[in-house]
Amino acid sequence: MQVFKKIGVGLAGLLASLNVFADYSWNFPEPVTPMALDTLHVHNKFMIITAIIFFAVLAIMIYSIFAHRKSKGYQAVADKAPSTAVEIFWTLIPFAILLLIDFVIMGIPAYHSVVMMEDTRDKSTMVIKITGSQWRWQYEYLDGDAKGVKFVSNLTTSDDQLHNKAEKGENYLLEVDNPLVLPVGEKVRILMTASDVLHNWWVPQFGSSRVAVPGFIRETWVQVEKAGTYRGQCKELCGKGHGYMPVVVNAVPMEEYKVWAAKKQEEQKAANEIKEMTKDDLVALGKTVYEKNCAVCHQVSGAGLPPAFPALTGSKIALGPVFGADGKYLKDSHMDRLLNGKGMMPAWKATLNDTEIAAVITYERQALGNAATVDPIVQPAQVKAARE
Repeated sequence: MQVFKKIGVGLAGLLASLNVFADYSWNFPEPVTPMALDTLHVHNKFMIITAIIFFAVLAIMIYSIFAHRKSKGYQAVADKAPSTAVEIFWTLIPFAILLLIDFVIMGIPAYHSVVMMEDTRDKSTMVIKITGSQWRWQYEYLDGDAKGVKFVSNLTTSDDQLHNKAEKGENYLLEVDNPLVLPVGEKVRILMTASDVLHNWWVPQFGSSRVAVPGFIRETWVQVEKAGTYRGQCKELCGKGHGYMPVVVNAVPMEEYKVWAAKKQEEQKAANEIKEMTKDDLVALGKTVYEKNCAVCHQVSGAGLPPAFPALTGSKIALGPVFGADGKYLKDSHMDRLLNGKGMMPAWKATLNDTEIAAVITYERQALGNAATVDPIVQPAQVKAARE
């Protein structure tokens, strides 16, 4: 009876745990690219072949156990071993069968899939560079209708949701401010790299996965055949914020893509215009930039996570001088750290524009418990000069 009780308790626990499953789907997510569809077909073929081998061997084992059991009068042969030739023969036969399956029945489809994954140049109509950073993605359109468009994609899940102070939405931790936009039906060549550690730009429905390596350019491609919004995330353990690095792609018809590209180019042109800004405007913009890009390490309050991520509140960097007597920025100053980085602090000069860098420096010097009196604000023109 104890055995049946234990079995009953185990089944009850199993049934009670079903409500914690995130997804009940049995198969892969719906493939929306040729690469994902081919991968699914190869997977299904391999599973069928594996299942056939498994059940064939299992059937032989079950037959042998029941047909040759002792109760039917069969006796174990202990005094006579089979000849060496017979042993070799019955070893080579299964080996030959498995060799045929691996290299022909399974090898050819696998080879076709690998060749397809590596075919990044043939008939591609546009090129996009993707850079992974801790912990965000930067997208740059290198040609086509959106040539020159460059932006950063950050997680937009609120801090209240992260700390269970607000209800979590359907796409919790899979929401961004600037999704990548691709035209439906066009083959897009993707150049991938990273600015700090290994990252991996991964969307399950695309079927492609490639590790982004600092200092190297790696290639893959995407051709989305169905309009829609597709979500993924970084698939390479990349540090503290690894779980907060989502990927969102909007696949739209070509006409809609061209409208988006033109609008984005105008927005970027306006954002890159150098103009004098008031302290209040700089602080307001800087708050937005800080919470998107800096708060993940230095915290929303500026308290940081010492010793890895130092506090900005009361920091010598945030309160010290930025420029020397000659008007140039000082080494190891606030400007130097933002532009060029140091240690675990990444360089932001390739990610943020002049206005954004000026704004976030001003915000960090005039907010977060700080009130710098030396060089209290920084203007976009000063950041532009510092770049030069």
